[in-house]
Amino acid sequence: MKEPVNATERLLARAGKDSGFRARLLANPRDAIEQELGSPLDDRHEIHVHEETDFATHLVLPPRSRFSAEEREAARTGAASLEFLKRTMHDPAPPLRPPAPKRAVPRLSSLTPEAVARAGRESIRRGLAFIESNIDERGAWHCIRFNIADPDIPRHFERPPFVSALCVLALESSSEAQARAICTSTRAYLVDTMEHPGFWRYYRHLPQDLDSTTLCSLVIRTHPWILLGRNAARILANRDERGCFMTWVLAEDEPDVVASFRIEADPVVNANVIACLGDRPETRDAQRWLESAITEDRLDGSSKWYPDKIAIYYATARAMVRAQPALGRLRPVLADRILGLRDPEGEFGNILQTAQAMAALYHVGSLERIDAKREIERFLGSQHEDGSWPELLAFGDQSLKWGAVGQIGHGSESVTSAFCVEALERLVGTLEDAG
Repeated sequence: MKEPVNATERLLARAGKDSGFRARLLANPRDAIEQELGSPLDDRHEIHVHEETDFATHLVLPPRSRFSAEEREAARTGAASLEFLKRTMHDPAPPLRPPAPKRAVPRLSSLTPEAVARAGRESIRRGLAFIESNIDERGAWHCIRFNIADPDIPRHFERPPFVSALCVLALESSSEAQARAICTSTRAYLVDTMEHPGFWRYYRHLPQDLDSTTLCSLVIRTHPWILLGRNAARILANRDERGCFMTWVLAEDEPDVVASFRIEADPVVNANVIACLGDRPETRDAQRWLESAITEDRLDGSSKWYPDKIAIYYATARAMVRAQPALGRLRPVLADRILGLRDPEGEFGNILQTAQAMAALYHVGSLERIDAKREIERFLGSQHEDGSWPELLAFGDQSLKWGAVGQIGHGSESVTSAFCVEALERLVGTLEDAG
């Protein structure tokens, strides 16, 4: 029998064979579904199960669109309109803050693991306080859009759902009450920006995309649309002839507004899809493609949207943990590749790259191969007095072939800080566990 591609098919198949389960599903759908799938459902969402008979048919209507017909038409055709693009931007952002002088941080090498862990824990809390002060009342995170080639081009704040999801996935590593509160607030924002049956887009004038969709789905994974796999079939339909997942999801009735710079298969996007959908026959081709690219070291220039190999390794390691046993064969390869990126002084690059390297090493089970005290000292030394870490390039259009105008970067102090908190949680955790 063909394996169901989503949880809805699994539930229907079970109900068709098991009359007891069918009765429980009708009597108390929430409990029956949670027990069958082994996962809690979002308690803010009602669940109704209806049974058709020979004399009763149910027609289920999708939810009404959040946007009016005029708004949908403006979003559909807005890519050609500079004025519409301007309206999708938020308020202008301030200039990049000059690098802060290095803070005087006591040498940690002579301290006990307990003392270093306490210093790291305090740094985490300061970082969380900064992050909390910078997300808006809806729970949305911001990043700054800037031109890599020309820093004089005006910078803009933007708050796409993608950025919130990217940061919250990093922040989920923290058990601090402040981190949990931030994540809860942001999950509500992502639910509010979701389009049926579980898709998101970066800007409203762009098509839906699998990068935004899979990251947001991972964050609100207990929402019934996501848990029941309502978006799975459409995600799976967005594969190329090799079985790799394409970035953009183009509707038949909208112009191909991304054709001129579309990338057919991005390694990070494919890793995120694998993390979202898990290890299943439909993702195996993408897994093999990603494994081959990493094993054969063919990553240079392979990602249009992410700036370096560490970003690809980070996403792949995250997918490895969330979609076990998918990509498991890459575990030793990833560890060696990440450690091989260190310079002669043992540095991984800037503090954002270091943070992603630490988290990736944790996911592949190799964090013990680095000096935790030394890395914690580096994070403490690069943290600003207000608890933040520097704004750095996190993602954006990296392709040079489209010219300098196309080199768009995105990042913010909040984005960097989320990854630094994640890295510190992993490093501090190793010391706390050892103690």
